[in-house]
Amino acid sequence: MSFTVAIVGRPNVGKSTLFNRLVGKKLALVDDTPGVTRDRRPGDAKLVDLKFRIIDTAGLEQSAPDSLQGRMWAQTEQAIDEADLSLFVIDAKAGLTPADETLAEMLRRRGKPVIVVANKSEARGSDGGFYDAFTLGLGEPCPISAEHGQGMLDLRDAIVAALGEDRAFPPAEDVAETDVDIRPTGAGEDEEAEPAYDETKPLRVAIVGRPNAGKSTLINRFLGEDRLLTGPEAGITRDSISVEWDWRGRTIKMFDTAGMRRKAKVQEKLEKLSVADALRAIRFAETVVIVFDATIPFEKQDLQIVDLVLREGRAAVLAFNKWDLVENWQTVLADLREKTERLLPQARGIRAVPISGHTGYGLDRLMQAIIETDKVWNRRISTARLNRWLESQQVQHPPPAVSGRRLKLKYMTQVKARPPGFMISCTRPEAVPESYIRYLINGLRNDFDMPGVPIRVHFRASDNPYESKARKRR
Repeated sequence: MSFTVAIVGRPNVGKSTLFNRLVGKKLALVDDTPGVTRDRRPGDAKLVDLKFRIIDTAGLEQSAPDSLQGRMWAQTEQAIDEADLSLFVIDAKAGLTPADETLAEMLRRRGKPVIVVANKSEARGSDGGFYDAFTLGLGEPCPISAEHGQGMLDLRDAIVAALGEDRAFPPAEDVAETDVDIRPTGAGEDEEAEPAYDETKPLRVAIVGRPNAGKSTLINRFLGEDRLLTGPEAGITRDSISVEWDWRGRTIKMFDTAGMRRKAKVQEKLEKLSVADALRAIRFAETVVIVFDATIPFEKQDLQIVDLVLREGRAAVLAFNKWDLVENWQTVLADLREKTERLLPQARGIRAVPISGHTGYGLDRLMQAIIETDKVWNRRISTARLNRWLESQQVQHPPPAVSGRRLKLKYMTQVKARPPGFMISCTRPEAVPESYIRYLINGLRNDFDMPGVPIRVHFRASDNPYESKARKRR
């Protein structure tokens, strides 16, 4: 992107609504409650012919540095320092407040270009707030309505005037032919050869878990900076925030998510929105790390989150966080391994790593477990190997007889990966018992080394070449 823009302002003036308008998606949570946004959220924005990087920030409220509001203020100041331009959003309907004047003074001290954006200008009585904005001394305000999309052309002109056309419209860079991927989507998926795993492809990882399990602290330790808001308070994270970093030359895109409590406890509208955002992050990710609190592991909600991730078909890795607080770690580790095998039979062999987001212990092992799990999740097995395996399985344990008639499994092939899915042609597919399906799935895990990922096995009836002739005789 050519330049970076930060959206700043006091709480509940419409910053996240403007952010969603500029990125063209409902990425940021929006609610009438002040202070919904806490972490700074980046996005790729487009405004008419302008393309730039935009950062949504928390509403600025002066408070003690150690408080939650003080830490939110520090995050917003970092966004202002990163940006080339700040959009200072005010509520034209409510008019100026002392907090607006304090923010204006802080922006003036930064010495960077600032555009005063008078939001909610479509409302009755907004003219007074618009004209009051001139007293801030930051230039002519730009009246807009972020919710209805009014004034976007004026905002575009104001950005170009503040940065200059050379900065707003940089010359296009030539793209080398080798950098362009012209392969069609899904090419080669039906080939018999088992494709090699692409070690260079970017990997999307979602971090989920109960509130206060240490998810944001873990991501900050990976990044080596205080990128995400953390603290002793439970439920700090609300939006699903994505961050990118490199691990051994590979791009990793991680999603920090809100803590997920039991459904019966989620009553407030804002928490429901946060959990829905976390569920979208799980569906978008490839590998999901479920963070457990090692001091109180395997709560009922932990198991439900793991089951949810597996039902969504994602590759799952367990991270037992706060390992630095555990005493007698050898005994605790043996107990955790036993409980993992016993309580999560649907994910037999799932990788579990003890870590500490606070000290950085075990993070390399966690990343290695993520990569290994993703390899299994993407694995494809040739049809010839599968049919040889199916024949041997039937010899060891023949399919049961249902209503006096033996089931026949004739043919097997892998129809998809991510997660691995298999189709078996057989007689009377509806009669295959669940116990035999579990036998086949466990055999696939053991014989083809596919631990810890969901495996789908479907059955279909084979075509009867004489069926059409029988109908004609009737």
